[in-house]
Amino acid sequence: MSLFWRIFALNAVVLGSATALLLWAPVTVSVPVVLTEAVILVVGLAVMLVANAALLRIGLAPLDRLTRLMTTVDLLRPGQRLPEGRRGETAELIRTFNAMLERLEHERASSSARVLLAQEAERRRIAQELHDEVGQSMTAILLALERAADEADEPLRGELRQVQEITRGSLDEVRRLARRLRPGVLEDLGLISALTSLTTEFSTHVGLRVVRRFDTGLPALDQPTELVLYRVAQEALTNAARHAEAGRAEVSLRHTAEEVVLAVVDDGRGTGVAREGAGIRGMRERALLIGATLDVISQPQAGTQVRLTVPLLRKQP
Repeated sequence: MSLFWRIFALNAVVLGSATALLLWAPVTVSVPVVLTEAVILVVGLAVMLVANAALLRIGLAPLDRLTRLMTTVDLLRPGQRLPEGRRGETAELIRTFNAMLERLEHERASSSARVLLAQEAERRRIAQELHDEVGQSMTAILLALERAADEADEPLRGELRQVQEITRGSLDEVRRLARRLRPGVLEDLGLISALTSLTTEFSTHVGLRVVRRFDTGLPALDQPTELVLYRVAQEALTNAARHAEAGRAEVSLRHTAEEVVLAVVDDGRGTGVAREGAGIRGMRERALLIGATLDVISQPQAGTQVRLTVPLLRKQP
């Protein structure tokens, strides 16, 4: 039944019931109208309006559900669908909306994949330039300063030594930035070694005390999955140190026969509701690439937990 005929039928039921009551009920209307008759008419009208509103609410309930889903749907949280009816205009509208969501989620995942792949390529290019060009130039400067310091007299020699130490520290920082842009240890030694190196770096350079809990015997993962796990851990630790003002974080990597779970828990100042900033939305986009689920729980005075669940038995993208 179409929406038009459904509403028509509901109104016909209400008006037919009212007409039947007027025909068979012992109610008359005088001229002028008596107070009791007016009260009966007003009460009857109120009953008709309430019944009509209740029936319309029932008939239009699927549209209300569709409206609520339209206002809350998030393409970074796929799978939100409405139950489809058997037939009718409303059921067809819901089926069309669900199909549109399916298409938009697929297009969003494809565009996110292209963007993130381009981003990773740009990271590798910048890291390569930092390592090859900036790093080599600074190394040449460091060697020149060392030769100049060996040949100079005091107090110039001491000043050159100071500049040499500053240059050496800057060179170490450039190399550290290059490693963060392109985790070569991930490609060479695997995920566990890369996460160990990442947590050690945060403990050494940021001052965040990081506890590692990694399961042994991690199942074989493809390169995109390992990269997503690494980037999510990196972003979560960065948020913990930069925004949550945490002093301690725990990074765990667990696995079962069905899934691999990465969790990063800090003791920083939670917000009560995790704010969907660029960092969290970036993690969600990365999770979509491998069919994973990202959950972010933030509690006031209890820190934030980032949990990435990667199903092992899934269709590879």
